[in-house]
Amino acid sequence: MFLSVAIVTLFLPKQPRFKYEYEKGKLWMNQDLISPYGFAIEKTPDELEKDRQDVLKSVQPIYKLETEVMETEVQTFLTDFELKWTTAGEKPGAKGHYKNFGISLLNSIYQRGVMTLSKRYQRSGPNYNFQLVQNNVSEQLNTVETFTLDAANKYAEDEIKNNAAIANKEWLLSIVKDRIKQNYIFDELLTERLEEEGLRNISLTRGMVQQGELIVANRALITPEVYQKLESLKNTFEKDDRIRGDKRVIFIGQFLLGGLIVSLLMIFLRLFRRDIFQDNRQISLILIVITSMMVTLSWAIQFKIPNVYYIPYAIVPIIIRILFDTRLALNIHLLVVLIAGFFVPNSFEFAFLQVTSGMVAIYSIKNLVKREQFLISALLILSDYFICFVGISLIRNGSFLQIEWVSFIPFIISVLLSLLAYPLIYLFEQIFGITSEVSLMELTNTNAKLLRELSYKAPGTFQHSLQVANLAEAAIYNIGGNGLLVRAGALYHDIGKMENPQYFIENQNRGSNPHDSLSYEASAQIIIRHVTKGIEIARRNHLPEIIIDFIKTHHGNTRMDYFYQSFLKNFPEKFVDENIFRYPGPIPFSKETGVLMLADSVEAASRSLKDPDAKSINSLVDRIIDYKLDQGQLNNSNITLKDIAMIRQIFKSMLMSIYHVRVDYDL
Repeated sequence: MFLSVAIVTLFLPKQPRFKYEYEKGKLWMNQDLISPYGFAIEKTPDELEKDRQDVLKSVQPIYKLETEVMETEVQTFLTDFELKWTTAGEKPGAKGHYKNFGISLLNSIYQRGVMTLSKRYQRSGPNYNFQLVQNNVSEQLNTVETFTLDAANKYAEDEIKNNAAIANKEWLLSIVKDRIKQNYIFDELLTERLEEEGLRNISLTRGMVQQGELIVANRALITPEVYQKLESLKNTFEKDDRIRGDKRVIFIGQFLLGGLIVSLLMIFLRLFRRDIFQDNRQISLILIVITSMMVTLSWAIQFKIPNVYYIPYAIVPIIIRILFDTRLALNIHLLVVLIAGFFVPNSFEFAFLQVTSGMVAIYSIKNLVKREQFLISALLILSDYFICFVGISLIRNGSFLQIEWVSFIPFIISVLLSLLAYPLIYLFEQIFGITSEVSLMELTNTNAKLLRELSYKAPGTFQHSLQVANLAEAAIYNIGGNGLLVRAGALYHDIGKMENPQYFIENQNRGSNPHDSLSYEASAQIIIRHVTKGIEIARRNHLPEIIIDFIKTHHGNTRMDYFYQSFLKNFPEKFVDENIFRYPGPIPFSKETGVLMLADSVEAASRSLKDPDAKSINSLVDRIIDYKLDQGQLNNSNITLKDIAMIRQIFKSMLMSIYHVRVDYDL
């Protein structure tokens, strides 16, 4: 407990809580708020984004004039011209005109400039202003005054086409086009440097609130302007070391709150779940789950994730519900949400969302009988988040049009992450030796290896176990309890009979009974031994202890009256040790084990009825249950008289159709 509180306290952010809760558009329900000190009013994200866009618009892209490009390309043109002139098919006297016109055309293009336009700066149209740098001198131009490569090629084509003195236009155009290159080169590095400098100079504040100035009056409307002042005051309070106080004192406060939460949890366990309170493994598991969630929240706050609702808070009640029970899951979830509320913004809204989603998670897996319930639970949690999100948005904004649907994305991711609970449950089961309802579902599969072996070696016992499972499950559902657990226990309670199946009447052929050749003491010991053998088989096959409890207790410490009374009748002069005819126990210690004992005895006894009818079945059920009560077999099982009455009624109605005959010695 101490280690858990210490770890949580160590990781929690060490900043004091701003004591006021407020929302834009609502009334200020506290006393008049006077500024305790001067502080700057921070700009809103929208204002900062507008300033950023203004800065980016004000910075013109920088282009450098590369003079070497014109010189190089003109010289290359002359070289190409001389080499290719013989292919022009013109008179020698026309050579000078062709050459001079080509040089003049290239000079006019490069003097105007050739560049590539950037879509980034085409905000108001295809053209934009830019700065041209030449010899460290900057000149503002507009792209409308320059050529792009395509425009330069089109210009050259038009000029050559309009010159009547040029006969072989295609020949000259091909040479000129090859020599048109960009000479205005975009300087991306310098442009970005200017933009970054401009962004760094953006002011994050707009105005000041002086010490002693009224920020908001009691019951005044929190306008956007007032809201921003409150946000600025809160941020100043939480960031300024001189204001927010000593971190060591904050640590003490957090330790006290964490200690209180864990203490309340321990008190709850001590009062209502003493079995968990006395089991260090289970307490360790619970504290690990709580500590892990709180550390995850602390990391999320410290790393400033965009939204705390990305954290899958519903994972805690899911894990605790499946590994333990509904009441404990709800109690732990409430405590975890309460402590988290001190460190998240809009704590009431956070608590409302998480408490309702946790309740939905717990209720949706109240009776886990199919794996598809995992996905159904996730959908129900998402539906709860959606309803809460829409409701809170409508209360806050008063309009459907102002709902920010993109803000619902964190909830979707949170629900998807909550599905990680199921592999974590398996991990916790293996580490802490706890059996979840997921494992119970696997155990109740009649195709499981041990149950298949039972159906092969002792088919009568297998059928008996199925009938007992049906009786016990129906009863436990009506009186309250874990139906899946009692069904699993019923299916495995008689697996010890696989060792000597022929000694049990349900597996015997008619007319053949091996007990006829045995003494009463030997027969009793063989029958009783199926309990200890069942425990051995269960442990050898790694069945959970919670299932082995059903094997131990399904006969309690009752006496095997058939063989005991037969011994007394036939050997009245001999001394008899009654313990030879008594099961080792212990007696049932839960509702589930108690119901199984009753279902097992009633189902077994009902097979001995010769002509079953309503009267004989009613009499049989009452006799068996009364006998167990008289023997004190249900003293530790937490079953009330009202539960007993309900069990009688259910057993009677379900046994009306059973017509099997069975000897009473296996009672």
